[in-house]
Amino acid sequence: MKFYIYTLGCKVNEYESRVMADLLTNQGFIESENDENVDVCIINTCSVTNTADHKSAKVIRSAIRKNPAAIVVVTGCFAQASQDNALQIEGVDIVIGNKNKTKIVDYINEFYQKKEQLALVEDMTHISFEPMRLNNFNKTRAFVKIQDGCNNFCSYCIIPYTRGNVRSKKKEDVIEEVKHLTKQGHKEIVLTGIHTGNYGAEFTNYDFADLLKDLLQIKELHHLRISSIEMNEINDRVLKRMEENQVLVDHMHIPLQSGSNKILKAMNRKYDKTEFINKIKQIRDIRPNISITTDIIVGFPGETEEDFLEMIATIQEIGFTKLHVFPFSRRKNTVADTMENQIEDNLKKERVRILLELSKTLELAYMKEQLHKEMIFIPEIYKDGFLIGHTGNYLLIKCKGPCAYLHTERKVHLKELAYPYIIGEIIF
Repeated sequence: MKFYIYTLGCKVNEYESRVMADLLTNQGFIESENDENVDVCIINTCSVTNTADHKSAKVIRSAIRKNPAAIVVVTGCFAQASQDNALQIEGVDIVIGNKNKTKIVDYINEFYQKKEQLALVEDMTHISFEPMRLNNFNKTRAFVKIQDGCNNFCSYCIIPYTRGNVRSKKKEDVIEEVKHLTKQGHKEIVLTGIHTGNYGAEFTNYDFADLLKDLLQIKELHHLRISSIEMNEINDRVLKRMEENQVLVDHMHIPLQSGSNKILKAMNRKYDKTEFINKIKQIRDIRPNISITTDIIVGFPGETEEDFLEMIATIQEIGFTKLHVFPFSRRKNTVADTMENQIEDNLKKERVRILLELSKTLELAYMKEQLHKEMIFIPEIYKDGFLIGHTGNYLLIKCKGPCAYLHTERKVHLKELAYPYIIGEIIF
């Protein structure tokens, strides 16, 4: 049987989709390169915003139209948060929440035998980590999910309800998975989770800094990247790992969400802007050339023009490399949904536009600072005689070179800016 997986949303979903693909192929299923004429369609959904909900539903309906005879599986956060809505879409056969994705083969076989719609969404409160292991990703980088769930309960976010409580993968399982992937030829490992830096919160005397220390001792590991980490999880011991070992790459994604103290407090974030700015200074004292990207939510309830201007000033003071900008999205059952002074959509869109322009300005400034330097990059794509890939600080490089160089480390001289690329020349 042929299958195709649509993946929406975060890096955790990407990882879990690859795990499901591994499980299916190990049982004789064949993964299709496109979504036409397949026997099984799996849609791994997102629900972080209303837009994500609408996109998930749209992709589900599109998959059904393209493959009306296929077994259609809906899983992920949209399934977890809106099980009834998913089940009511004509053509959906199986709905799985964010628990038991590793049982995907059993559920497909059960439906194939009984031909009865399956609703498999479970309560996410007080659950344990679901063991998952990825056997192969691609030869450049592989994601390793080390953690799931979130206990922060930011006032705008439904993720603690769709992903459940904080829980971590056993350290032995993480280390073994990373060793396996590096031996398979992966040059870079990306640690990912819903609240990655909170890894080990439920363990005794073992946390994220300890895991980093153990992983950095793996000889075959060339590059280690953290997909995203909260500011207050970058403690002195994590900073020490950055200072000691260059295998940790020169890039961190640290969500700010707002640069206004009033809005940060209303969001129930666990820091103010001064604490955030000081943490970034600590990081740059250790890694002066580091690229720091961030998430920003625009148009949070009560965000005045003064708050927005304060946010711009904070962003400029920090000097991020790039902003990922999202308009505030009202989510049912969150505190922010009931707040007064909701911002009009047109004003949100205008503020998003302003911040996206600022983001490009910041990105171009950082890219120009890197010109004429020499760096290691790993080609990921070969197209029209060009190798395309990323450096450790996540610059997108394009340069001439043979296809044989794919997935190998190459030193490159950064010659000129051709946004979104830097044109480089391979030295060796």
